[in-house]
Formats: sequence, structure tokens, C-alpha cells
Amino acid sequence: MKIPASTYRLQIRPEFTLDDAARLVPYLASLGVNWLYLSPLLESVGASEHGYDVSDPSRVDRERGGREALERVAAAAHGAGMGILVDIVPNHLGVEVPEETPWWWDLLREGRGSRYAEAFDVDWDAGDGKVLLPVLGSAEDLGLLKVEGERLWYYEHSYPLAPGTYADGDSAEAVHERQHYRLVPWREADDRLNYRRFFAVNTLAGVRVEVPWVFEESHAEVRRWLEAGLVDGLRIDHPDGLRDPAEYLERLRELSGGAYTLVEKILEPGEALPADFPCEGTTGYDALGLVDRVLVDPAGEEPLTALDTGLRGEAADYAEMIHGTKRWMADGLLHAEILRLARLAAAPAAGGGVGGSEAESEPLDVLADALAEIAAHFPVYRTYFRDMTAQDGDVTPQQGGGEHDAAVLAEACRAAAAQRPELAATIGALEPRLADPSEELCRRFQQTTGMIMAKAVEDTAFYRYSRLGTLTEVGGDPTAFALAPAAFHAELAERERHLGHSMTTLTTHDTKRSEDTRARITVLAELADEWAQVLPRLLKAAPLEDGPLANLLWQAILGAWPAEEDRLVQYAEKAAREAGVHTLWTDPDEAFEDAVRRLVHAAVDPASGAHTAISAYAERVAPFGASNALSAKLIQLAMPGVPDVYQGTEFWDRSLCDPDNRRTVDFAARAEALAALDAGMPVLGPLAEEAKLLVVSRTLRLRRDRPELFAGYAPVEAEGPAAEHLVGFRRGERGVTALATRLPAGLERDGGWGTTTVRLARAARDAFTGRSFGPGDVLVGEVLGTLPVALLVPEEEDHHA
Repeated sequence: MKIPASTYRLQIRPEFTLDDAARLVPYLASLGVNWLYLSPLLESVGASEHGYDVSDPSRVDRERGGREALERVAAAAHGAGMGILVDIVPNHLGVEVPEETPWWWDLLREGRGSRYAEAFDVDWDAGDGKVLLPVLGSAEDLGLLKVEGERLWYYEHSYPLAPGTYADGDSAEAVHERQHYRLVPWREADDRLNYRRFFAVNTLAGVRVEVPWVFEESHAEVRRWLEAGLVDGLRIDHPDGLRDPAEYLERLRELSGGAYTLVEKILEPGEALPADFPCEGTTGYDALGLVDRVLVDPAGEEPLTALDTGLRGEAADYAEMIHGTKRWMADGLLHAEILRLARLAAAPAAGGGVGGSEAESEPLDVLADALAEIAAHFPVYRTYFRDMTAQDGDVTPQQGGGEHDAAVLAEACRAAAAQRPELAATIGALEPRLADPSEELCRRFQQTTGMIMAKAVEDTAFYRYSRLGTLTEVGGDPTAFALAPAAFHAELAERERHLGHSMTTLTTHDTKRSEDTRARITVLAELADEWAQVLPRLLKAAPLEDGPLANLLWQAILGAWPAEEDRLVQYAEKAAREAGVHTLWTDPDEAFEDAVRRLVHAAVDPASGAHTAISAYAERVAPFGASNALSAKLIQLAMPGVPDVYQGTEFWDRSLCDPDNRRTVDFAARAEALAALDAGMPVLGPLAEEAKLLVVSRTLRLRRDRPELFAGYAPVEAEGPAAEHLVGFRRGERGVTALATRLPAGLERDGGWGTTTVRLARAARDAFTGRSFGPGDVLVGEVLGTLPVALLVPEEEDHHA
């Protein structure tokens, strides 16, 4: 198996094609990148900017350059000694434009008789034998349907006609009634939708990749890439949506011949990657949470909590909040999924299973209530109970998932019953069935809890719980405020032992804020008392009735400053609607959103007091934010695992959530700056644009060219008055030593490093400044005199990367 030393994520889209990526290879090779990491490449709906709405899995997207362009970028990368990792999407297909998705078009045309009926996860009985399509504005819109060209038309949207269902003179409504689908008002999707989807996105229809032929056909093009040597590894999108992720990965392992594989698995704090997942690790959100928190000042927790309490009028109870948002999703956007589970629960238990009869006797709404309550108490995305019944005649079920999954389910059921005593008997009857993978109820429940978690926590609660924006990041628990260095080192040592080939990341296409934005927001934990003085002035200058949301917005503006008004407005509107307290995507409150837009305008209007306050405070925190950003980047690049650099973040990148983090990158400027650094241009300090480029390029080059310098892990402790401000570790006895600054505002306030020292076992040269130190005790202030970070290479091992 080829293992990358590092990856560099590129968003391939119609405006930045595979040929553009090929032309970028010389620059990325010079940067030190080992593998290109490409966003989804298969044919997608329209001119998709992201590629996760695959429409035809049999070919490379033509808007992105097609198969020939993939061959060209592969040749360029491999010719430069680089590998290619590609993001693939097994869970769903994009169906927004039915005619662009051949499988879906055939399903709509032929119904249950379609060859592809088995490929899509449709509950036919719930739709009276039809696929329900939530696309109408209202039921009255059926009168707007037209039949033209052997298609049924609703405005510009067209749908196929089943053979023999149309004769001249028939009304469009009559023809519609004869189809294998039924167009229904979009607002009915929450309760009536009868096909599995990706989260709450109606235009992404779930695919039953567990069916062998569906797996084969949906992966035929991916297989060709691997067999032709075009692609070296795979990144798997949303494996938790699959029926049996471990079985899927086993099949993929066979198909790929054992190629390097990562899963976009969100590990909640304390959760481990399932041992039976045949893959090298995750896409790195778990690492991101560790790096962020070791740089957060624990002393800021109390004052920032007090500030948040004042804005709310009461103390925030995060557990209660996420229980509420989970129930909101289970009873609202995802209620159709809960009702499907309830119908399964009302059916006889497999083999007359224990507790079945009690559940079967309950009304559907009670079963739905109980299932939603259990899901609302899940602490992780899902369980992984597996039906391991042997195929050789052995009829004894062997349940995969183990004690951990049983404990997770049992605790969720216990908490649900305690919360809702009137449902305790129903919950007790459901529990053994939810733990029995021979039951459809169990298997489908496992596919549903992750949807609820993602929508309720990451896409809702994270926009309501705004104490410190750094902490509301994918896979994180924002009540875990900071991580002590000792605990951080223990976590990294564990990663070296068990996740040495897992990805590490700080920014992705899905992060809520980019790494540099978060690094600046992190400073607020050190300057909490100051923020408590600044924020009221901002709130007075631009009033918003939702204090916690205003706090979130001002933190984001501070982190992204300076930023164009349209970028900030786009983010602010999204944040307000995701929070869902005063306005919604489906029901916008114009008065509230006008106030949100006025807040942003006040921030960027030079004549506004808010502008004066936020710009002055951004200048105040900028040097500390830069220190945090460089420290986070060095730690991530040098720690155990395979580091990924998200496109463009080798320069300062203070983006917010998508689509802001998918903006066009000026690679020419980065290439020019890298050439200048290589020609000897000095970096004048941590605020310089080139400072981050220096850290990224020198660390990536070492990881690629001298991998033996990054084997093993041991903490490096400082001695002296400022010892708590150093995060240091050594990668093996003869490996590199990474030194990074934490809590820079406090360090400055206390007078700097002073007599603080660190002991070096042998003489070493800093890869960033070229200066040599040691052996023996050296002053940290001398090592970190130019930049807040250093990467020390033992001089006898130094090949001047």
C-alpha cells in the first residue's frame, strides 16, 4: 500500500478543472505536497460546485474535464512523484434534475418494474406504490402541469411518462395520476417523503450500495481508475449513511486491491474508529479538535460563560439544547424518516423477537415518539450492529458491533426513558429490536441517528451555542473548553500507536470556519474581560434581539476581518437561518434578517462606531491570532498522521463556512511568494503573508523527503517561568522537534519567555530560520525569536529541506 506523507485538497469544479489541477502540479511539488487530494469527480448535476450530487457514476464529469483530463492530471502528478487521493460518494445520487441521472429517470419511468428499483431506498407502500416527489409549491400547482414531448412538465422541470400512460386528449393531471411517481407540495416532504435521502436534502436520494450489483455498477468507474493506475487512494464520503459501513469497506478493499482509504467518519469525543473498519483512518476532524483546544486558555471559560449567560438571560444548558434540537429535527425536517422506523416497529419482530409484541401493539405516533426520543439521546452518530450470519448454512446470527455499541444503545434508551417515563415501556420493548441487526428496524435506525445528529448539532446547535466559536467545529463538543498540554500529548501518543496513517486537518470544505479564522477567535479566551467590554459597544451600535447570535456573528467578523460585505452578509444570513430561532430557510423572517444585514453593514461602514470598534479590536488580536495560527499549523503538520492542507491555506485564509471557503484561490501569488522564499527573501515576522507559507513548505518538504524524521512521538517539556506557553514534541529519538507557542497574549502580558529553556539532546537547525541551537539547554526566547514556532532538525540528519 502507498501511504501519503501529506495531501493537498483541491476543489475540482467547472471553474477549476482537472487540467487546471495538472498545471498546478509543479507549484504543489515545490510546496512539498506528496499527494493531490481531489474533490468528487464523477458526473454531477448541472454545473455543481462541489460534486457531491453525482448523477452518473459511470464517467468522470465532463464539466470538470472528463476522463482524459483525469489521465492528464494523473500523469502530471505521478511524473512529479505525487500520488492522487479522490473523494467518492457511495451513499446517494443527485436527483434534482431527473433526466441527468439515468438510474433515477428509469426508476420514475418504470416504477417497481425498473431494474433500478432495487438501487434506491424507496418505501413503496408508504406512497401507495409511487415515489413521492416534493417539488410543488402547493397542491393547486397540479393544475400547472403540462404534457409535451413524452414528458410531464412542471415549469422547467420534466419527468418521464411510463409507457402507455398518455393518449391525445388526456389532461396532464390525469396523466400524472398514472405515473409511478406523484408530485406533492415540498412542505409535505418532512412527513411524507418515502425515499431515503442524504440528511434532509430531498435532491440527494439514498442508494442501496449494500446490494452487490449496485456496488459494482456504482463503482465501475472508480475500479477503472484504480486498475489503470490513475488513482492511488480513496476518501469515502459519509460512510455512516450506509447500511453496513464495515461490509462496504471490506468490498471496497477488495475492489481497490488494498489502496489507501480514509472515511469521513465523525468521531465524537471519546469515540474510537470501529476496529472492523478496513481503512487507514478518518479525514481528520478528531485531530482538528485536539489542536484547537490545546491552544485555548482554560482561564477564559468562566468569564466567557458569564458573558454568554448575560446575553441569554440564563445559563446555557448544552445537553438540554441539543436534546431540543434533535427532537426538533426528528419531529420536523426528518420526521418522515422517524415515521418509516415507526412503521417497521409496528410490524412483527424478526423471528418473534423479544419485546416485539409490546411494540407492535402501540399506536404509530407513540412508536415514533419513542424512537425519536431514543435518537435524541444518542451521544454518537450511530451504532454498528452487524448481521454476521454465515452464508454456509449456519443460521446462528453473529451480531457485530460488540459491547460498546450495546452500551451506547442501552444508555440512550435509559436516558430516553428517564426523560419520558410515560414512554419507558415502549422504549424497553424497542431496545432489543434496535440491537438486533437481523431486523430491518435496527439496520435502518442506525442509518437515521447520524442524520439527526448532523442536522441538530452541527447545523443547528453550533449556531446557537456561541460562547467561543473556535469550539463549535465538526465532531467537537463545545462544552469541552480547553485541553491541557499533558492530555494533548497523551492523545497524540495514542494516535501514533493506533492512527499513524489517519489524516489530520485544520480546514476542510465543510468546516464552520477556516483554521486562521478560528485561531483569531481563540484569542478571546485569553482576552475574555476585554471582549466583555468590546461586545456591548458593538451590540449597541448594531442592535440585534438575539444576543447569542450577535456574539457568534461578531466573533466571525473579528476572525475574518477584513472581509467584503457580501461575504459577511452571506454568512450571517446562513448562520441566522441555521440557528432557526428567529428565521428559517423555509420561512425567512424579513424583519429579523434586515437587522442581521444592518449589523454586517455597520461592521464595514467606515462611518459607523461598530466599524471603528471592530477594526481596532481586530488590530489588537491580530498578532496573537497569527501566533495561534502558525502554532496550530506546525502542530498539525508535524504530529502523527497524514497532514492535509486545504487549498490556499498556505497563505492566511480567514474564510467562513461554505460557500465562502470554496472561493477561487490565487495560486500564482502563492507560487511567486514561494519562489521568493526559496531565493532567500526573509520573513519579517508572524504577521507576514509569507510566514505561514514558510511553515507549510518547509514542514511538508521534510515530511516528504525525510519521513524517518517523523516516526515516534514524545513530549518536549520546557523549564522556567513561561513553560506553560510551550507545546513541544519530538518525533522519535532522532526525529524533528516541533516547538509552538500557546496562549501568546498571556505570554506577552507576563513579559515573554524570559529564562524559560528547553533541552535539546543534540544540535539542531531550525527549518524556518536556518539558525542552529544546542545541544543542551537553550533559551526558548532565542529559538522563537523570529517566529512563534520552530521545527528543529538534528544537524547530523539535516539535508537542508
